[in-house]
Amino acid sequence: MRFRSSFFRVLYPVIIVLLLSQAVFAANTRRHHTRHAVRHSARHTAAAPRSSAVPHPGRTLVRRASYRVPRAAGPIVRGGPWTEPTYADSAAGDNADGEDLEVRRAAVEALGPYNGAVVVVAPSTGRILAIVNQKLALGSGFQPCSTVKVSVALAGLSEKVVGPDGKLFQHGGYNLTQALAHSNNYYFATLGLKLGFDRVSYYAHLFGYGEKAGLNIQGESEGRYPAEPPGNGGVGMLTSFGEEISQTPLQFAALMSAVANGGTLYYLQYPRTPEELRDFVPRVKRRLDIGNVIPIVKPGMLAAVEYGTARRAQQDEPIAGKTGTCTDGHTHLGWFGSFNDVGKNRLVVVVLLTGGQPSRGPLAAGVAGEVYRGLSQKNYFAANRAGDSLAPASTQICCTR
Repeated sequence: MRFRSSFFRVLYPVIIVLLLSQAVFAANTRRHHTRHAVRHSARHTAAAPRSSAVPHPGRTLVRRASYRVPRAAGPIVRGGPWTEPTYADSAAGDNADGEDLEVRRAAVEALGPYNGAVVVVAPSTGRILAIVNQKLALGSGFQPCSTVKVSVALAGLSEKVVGPDGKLFQHGGYNLTQALAHSNNYYFATLGLKLGFDRVSYYAHLFGYGEKAGLNIQGESEGRYPAEPPGNGGVGMLTSFGEEISQTPLQFAALMSAVANGGTLYYLQYPRTPEELRDFVPRVKRRLDIGNVIPIVKPGMLAAVEYGTARRAQQDEPIAGKTGTCTDGHTHLGWFGSFNDVGKNRLVVVVLLTGGQPSRGPLAAGVAGEVYRGLSQKNYFAANRAGDSLAPASTQICCTR
């Protein structure tokens, strides 16, 4: 009996360990299959033909600001991985001639040691007031990540695929305001499928993708827009993550200016000499027929700052904006485009962060928030500033000077 008792005392712990191991293995297996199912669903749902049924909103794939695409899908960040340190002097090598030095100082201080660029534009004229890290901002461009959702939302409303209530689904699911605030991928992938690639592409080009945003700005790139749906995820990945699009900070700043001013897409101009400043005249590229849908899009952009992915940009006065984050291994990309909604001096602030772990949309929103805060402390938005009274905008397309 003593032997049998000793035997069971030894055996019981072994049995318990085996049972626990089996439970852990089963849980891990379930998690693995769940992740695989979500990714599989994302790829195949996004790549489905136009006639395919839209997935039910209750399924997984939902309500996260960003998710990591499997490495087998290829690199997400064009130009990466970055070899420079995340903390660097991004303003080194810039030429500040012609810039609004008060705006530039606020942007440099807000960006601090992070790798990235800040572009500040007057949305009522298209004048670029400051570019921090001009080499990066004027370069070949980067995947827009979730910032592409602004143009997709405008397209969906213009085509009446999304109604005034912002609902895509008959039962449940986010409306447009919630989807923009939380950067909901499922909503915008579904919206892309409903629109189809041709209509998405038409509006994207209308809003300035695939062409230079500036007028005779030396070194500016025109970015890139794909001629067909991306091989990785189709139109759904394009409309939720900007797959295969290369967006420049100037292109995003021009689009955000059009949203801020009610629908005028200006040529961005970057006057660099006293003569160019004196002779500056706003020049219109296109009048966008989006004035009736901006009031439906703007609440989602305000909500992103109030309680969504861009909370770090919060101010005493309203800020509207949209974040974007892309991740591939140790490489990160963070976007935030924004405009202030009150005051005499409206600004568009676009922030692009590149590099390691900190480079995400929420941090980019925080950088923009510091730009607004720094200028507000100097009474920038309330003051009557020289240059507010400008000549009427010209629709003449100006060529080389």
